[in-house]
Amino acid sequence: MKHATLHPGINLGSHHGTAHDRAETVLFGFWVFLMSDLIIFGLMFATYVTMATPIGMAGGPGPKDAFDLGSILAQTMILLSSSLTFGIASLAMRHKQSRRRVALWLCITLGLGLAFLTLEVRDLRHMAEIGAGPSRSGFLSAFWGLVPLHGLHVTTGCLWIIIMLIQMRIFGMADIIKTRLLRLGLFWHFLDLVWIGIFTIVYLVGLSA
Repeated sequence: MKHATLHPGINLGSHHGTAHDRAETVLFGFWVFLMSDLIIFGLMFATYVTMATPIGMAGGPGPKDAFDLGSILAQTMILLSSSLTFGIASLAMRHKQSRRRVALWLCITLGLGLAFLTLEVRDLRHMAEIGAGPSRSGFLSAFWGLVPLHGLHVTTGCLWIIIMLIQMRIFGMADIIKTRLLRLGLFWHFLDLVWIGIFTIVYLVGLSA
C-alpha cells in the first residue's frame, strides 16, 4: 500500500503529480541540513549567553549602549512580513496560479529581505563607529559572531530567490523548480525562527537587564 506524501511544511498535493511524489525525499534531506545549521546557531546562542555578563563586557559597551530597539523592531516586522509573503508565494504555487503571481510574491519577499539587511548593516556600522566592534570584549565578540551569521544566511536566501526567479523565467514551473522553491521556503521560515530567538534573547533580554 502506497503511503500519502506528507512532509513538514506546505505539501504540493497530488494534483502536482511527480513533483509531489519526489518532494518527500528532497525535503527530508533538507530538513537534516537545517537541523545541522540549527546546531551551529545553538552553539552561537550558548556562547552569547555565557558572555552576556559584566565580566564578559569587560567595561565596554553593553546592550543599552549599542542596541537601537526601534531599528530592531522594524527589522523584526520586516522579516516576519517576508515570511508571510513567501507563504503566499508557496500557496500560489500549490494552487497552480500563474508563474507571474508566484514571481511577484517572491520579488516582494526579496525586497523585504534586502530592507532587513540594509537596516542591519546600518546598525552594525553604527556599533563599529561607537567602539562596539567585535574585538572590544567577549560579549561583543559573541554578538558579532551570532547576529551577522544570521544576516549572512538572509543574504544567501536573497541570492537564492534571485536565482529561482531566473530559473522560473527560463524553465517555467517545472517539477524541479517546485521542489527547489519548497526547500527555499523552509530555509526562509527557518531564518525567521532564528531571528525570533535573536530578538528575544539578544535584544529584549539584553535591554531589560
